[in-house]
Amino acid sequence: MTTFDTLWSDLTPIGRAASGGYRRFAWTPDDVTMREWFAGAAATRGLAVVVDRAGNQWAWDTSPGDPDTTPGVVIGSHLDSVPDGGAFDGPLGVVSSFAALDLLRNKGFTASKPIGVVNFADEEGARFGIACAGSRLITGALDADRGRGLTDADGVSIAEAMAKAGLDPAKVGRDDETLRRVGQFVELHVEQGRGLVELGSPVGVASAIWPHGRWRIDLPGEANHAGTTRIEDRHDAMLGYASVVLASRAAAVRHGAVATCGKVRVEPNGVNAIPSLVTGWLDSRGPSSGQVREIVAEVTAAARSFGGTVTEESWTGETAFDVALRDRIRTVLGGVPILPTGAGHDAGILANEGIPTAMVFVRNPTGVSHSPAEFAEREDCVAGVEALAAVIEELAG
Repeated sequence: MTTFDTLWSDLTPIGRAASGGYRRFAWTPDDVTMREWFAGAAATRGLAVVVDRAGNQWAWDTSPGDPDTTPGVVIGSHLDSVPDGGAFDGPLGVVSSFAALDLLRNKGFTASKPIGVVNFADEEGARFGIACAGSRLITGALDADRGRGLTDADGVSIAEAMAKAGLDPAKVGRDDETLRRVGQFVELHVEQGRGLVELGSPVGVASAIWPHGRWRIDLPGEANHAGTTRIEDRHDAMLGYASVVLASRAAAVRHGAVATCGKVRVEPNGVNAIPSLVTGWLDSRGPSSGQVREIVAEVTAAARSFGGTVTEESWTGETAFDVALRDRIRTVLGGVPILPTGAGHDAGILANEGIPTAMVFVRNPTGVSHSPAEFAEREDCVAGVEALAAVIEELAG
């Protein structure tokens, strides 16, 4: 069994749901277990683990030098998941990073720069609603007070959840000390689409991340009895939400982008009660910011026609990765394909901070992601490890 297989099998049981997918939400017991696994994998390899102000974990090989004086090459991804998500989104990048280090050590590689492996906290935003919260907080893209105040469905704040997990939420904020240590960042990730299948390649590199955002939609109504209230007397918030969902779909088709209404909360949430309030969320992405903004404008108009409001919760403009770094990596990997992605990543947040950043994708045979059906062939995962090792050898050699 290879290093990759061993690391992967250790992670497989953690946070497994009845659906066959995973529910590894930020700052829950399963997340803490994942973080303990990360610390253990780092310790086994003699790496020093540092936890930054937002709770992101950084495992450093400092034998080539101190990252505080010589910024290093950082690889890694995240370990949390969406509800009933797949096994590969996030963990593949972290497991492959440790496996790539082992591969290089077995070859006798000697680095000239520090090498770090990172586990970004709360990348998916499944619990508190803001994607890439860990990287947004340390770059200042997410205000510290707003971040601490975000709450989950049970009203638990990030600050409370972090404190329960043993961290100090008072330290949350922009972390220039951590950012200065990152000379270059390369994130390996399973592809969330079929681009590499169509191109016939096990790995590829990213050109850019589509602009994307999340918006909360609040639609008021009036609670009443489902059996005794005449149709003409009803003020049903769900009708407004249905209109918004249809408007988002139509707008996405019209503007050549995508829009998803995948989360909804209903009050009072009774089978025999007319909804008094529906809160839903829109996720929209597209090739350009203008296309996405047009969709949001049309959804906002639909919501307002029912007395609703739309509030932007997060926004990330188009993120183009460092061209010189991308081309250098592509050359090292033998001219693999270059392709954009509609999925957001911590790599995008660091790129927008001005850190030279790139992404390596591993082929996904079905293109399915954020689902228990998410998958990558073992041979392609191994190809990803070998590609990541080649990248480290190039950048840190």
